[in-house]
Amino acid sequence: MRHGRVSEPARILVVGGGYVGMYTALRLQKKLKQELRSGAVEIVVITPDPYMTYQPFLPEAAAGSISPRHVVVPLRRVLDRCHVVVGEVVAIDHAKRTATYTTLASDEEGTGPAALPYDELVLAPGSISRTLPVPGLADFGIGFKTVEEAVGLRNHVIEQLDIASSTRDPAIRDAALTFVFVGGGYAGVEALGELEDMARYAAKYYHNVKPEDLKWILVEASDRILPEVGPEMGQYTIRELRGRNIDVRLETRLESCENRVAVLSDGSRFPTRTVVWTAGVKPSPLLAATDLPLNERGRLKCTAQLAVDGAPHAWGAGDAAAVPDVTAPGKECAPNAQHAVRQTKTLADNIAASLRGQPLTDYEHAYVGSVASLGLHKGVAHVYGRKLKGYPAWFMHRVYHLSRVPTVNRKARVLTEWTLSGLFKREIVSLGSLEQPRAEFELAAGGVPPEDPSAPPSGSPKGSP
Repeated sequence: MRHGRVSEPARILVVGGGYVGMYTALRLQKKLKQELRSGAVEIVVITPDPYMTYQPFLPEAAAGSISPRHVVVPLRRVLDRCHVVVGEVVAIDHAKRTATYTTLASDEEGTGPAALPYDELVLAPGSISRTLPVPGLADFGIGFKTVEEAVGLRNHVIEQLDIASSTRDPAIRDAALTFVFVGGGYAGVEALGELEDMARYAAKYYHNVKPEDLKWILVEASDRILPEVGPEMGQYTIRELRGRNIDVRLETRLESCENRVAVLSDGSRFPTRTVVWTAGVKPSPLLAATDLPLNERGRLKCTAQLAVDGAPHAWGAGDAAAVPDVTAPGKECAPNAQHAVRQTKTLADNIAASLRGQPLTDYEHAYVGSVASLGLHKGVAHVYGRKLKGYPAWFMHRVYHLSRVPTVNRKARVLTEWTLSGLFKREIVSLGSLEQPRAEFELAAGGVPPEDPSAPPSGSPKGSP
């Protein structure tokens, strides 16, 4: 019997449109085709963005190898049998099977959050950047988790070359050409590798900026980088980066970046206009606004069947879920894309089986390895026990992710762009004004253009009267 919704279709609510949300809803469309057609079931997807971002392609989007619009998948086109709501779930009362959410029209209407009853819940809000209370980080730090941040960082890096080329002040020039990346995981290493490659190429087109003038610094708190590819490939990556004059600092932390000066725990100080923060992620704060059981890290306690432990009709996977790894007893599945995409198949199958009164299956997948790009034609990989580096690893990285990016449409577009980028020169244009498209018109109309958030603070300090 449905939860107080006897005469209505069984509503499956999917919270989040990322890896888990999109792939789960996509498979449910196929598994429940008859029920959807007859009106016995409906699928509602509530997501802050109308697209899913394929995050492994963010570094290449930042480097200009892939167009940003080809890194995202439009949910309404892919989930044509689902009801996609662009909004944000702010609370969940699973005891009452109700989700409270807001939409883009909520403020306009003045009605406040709305309540949506459901029968089955798929909670997949993903994760957010895990930040630390580093002085100046909120004011000057740059994240690298969304396509908007990737495009903004590309524009920012090229603008720094423009600043360095235009100024006569050596201090301003030095700060503009110093780039600090915090975090030695996939996001940090791949973003640094791709952007350093792009900036080195772009510097050839500046008459007074040489590639060796650029200073790149990677700060990692632990004693190694890219732990997913193993210690041997991690050491190779360090040698590869240092061979490109990238300053890799292990067992080092960012202490402060106030006043555009990066202060490290080893006492080093680097005047810089670029601090990129990629030091891990944490579960979405939405999980704390539910009555569902969480573990000590704030992730959903799930069973191997991807059901929330002790909460019937609630399901979870991906970054937000702590799922036991049946291939390694006593351990949990790593919160990465490899597991997330595969978990959605078992998750959708189990939801369909639950609605039909059929037995559920456990999620089981042995981790096959990892691949990472370090720039054009450079990479590392540790897959099925085999270790690759250089061009073969880079090629495997592209082949693997091309096979995983959803829809034939996106595969074809990405492959076309890779082919064209191999035939023609890189684009080195900054479109930073895209972030403030009304600034020029406001100035022409007599208004005051919005202040550039990347510019040094002027006037009285923040918070002063």
